[in-house]
Amino acid sequence: MAYSDQHLPDQQAFRTHHTALDSLFRYADFLNFGEIHIKCDHKTGLKAIIAIHNLKRGPAIGGCRLLSYPSTDDAWVDALRLAYMMSLKAAISNLPHGGAKAVIIKPYHIKNRTALLEAFAEFVHSLDGRYITAVDSGTFLSDMDIIAKKTPYVTCTTISGAEGDPSLPTALGVRRSIEAAVKFKLGQDNLTGIHIAIQGAGHVGFHLAKELTQLGAHLTMCDIDEIVLKRCVDTFGVDTCAPDDIYDLKADVFSPCALGSVLNHKTIQRLQVKIVAGSANSQLAHHHHGFLLQEKGILYAPDFVINAGGLIYAASIYDHFDPLKAIDQVNQIYETSMMIFERAEKEKIATSEIAEQIAFSRLR
Repeated sequence: MAYSDQHLPDQQAFRTHHTALDSLFRYADFLNFGEIHIKCDHKTGLKAIIAIHNLKRGPAIGGCRLLSYPSTDDAWVDALRLAYMMSLKAAISNLPHGGAKAVIIKPYHIKNRTALLEAFAEFVHSLDGRYITAVDSGTFLSDMDIIAKKTPYVTCTTISGAEGDPSLPTALGVRRSIEAAVKFKLGQDNLTGIHIAIQGAGHVGFHLAKELTQLGAHLTMCDIDEIVLKRCVDTFGVDTCAPDDIYDLKADVFSPCALGSVLNHKTIQRLQVKIVAGSANSQLAHHHHGFLLQEKGILYAPDFVINAGGLIYAASIYDHFDPLKAIDQVNQIYETSMMIFERAEKEKIATSEIAEQIAFSRLR
């Protein structure tokens, strides 16, 4: 059947879209990507991206996001950026996996969530085990159970023994790295009386606050969402400050657990802490900011090292079917952090540089 011109996008729209695709391909090439897959299923409304960054260490693993995005380009960039980070996390954590991320662009109205997830599961299965999916923002253990009916390449199901929110093992890993940093930088074997400023009171921030207060730390927290901040105040009795004031707070540890790129030339100059250790992804606005922290005498716990608890937990559940072994592996973030701190001091270079060197060497 022949189509008239009215069925085709106009040339200007095509050129604009083509330019956007060129940019995405350049970004993928810059990150040294392996595979990028897409699937559309009109019956269920599925529009999904699976970005597989690296397979050199084993099948790639990474969560599946089910979110609304301002544009398709934003969904692409999210998938590529996070898959790249998953590769670094898996390598630095010495997991037998590569990094990947799946994004389901959330329809305005989901007609049948089960059917949508089954279509996604078939997409995952078509990749023959190169990608293992897991829970992430917008998905739940019950969703993984649905996916598991169509493919074995999934973790964090109730059958596998996984429990609850991946924010819990993420918070555990951050807490263990803070303990290592306090031991290394301040010479203290516990967190009693340690003043920690937490930026962000969301899922990870809340669970981290619980971990730290139970160990005797004194917390000051901020968040632009007054409701989640009040929850921490009411539950743990933490102090609070205005979001912008968190950088000027005199404390032992600054823990970014909200947005990325918060550590830049201006904010680093304002910091009055000895340690930076938090769960937020991509905390350094630029690579050289890791060296600025070092020059200021601030010990930085690299983000992709210490926030890897969720990935470690998901991978361990898949590999060993043992939640207790998964927690043991998350606890090893203490030893990994200490190794990075010691090597950075010995070689006189930034901890972020050391962590990347280790990750990239394992990827090669």
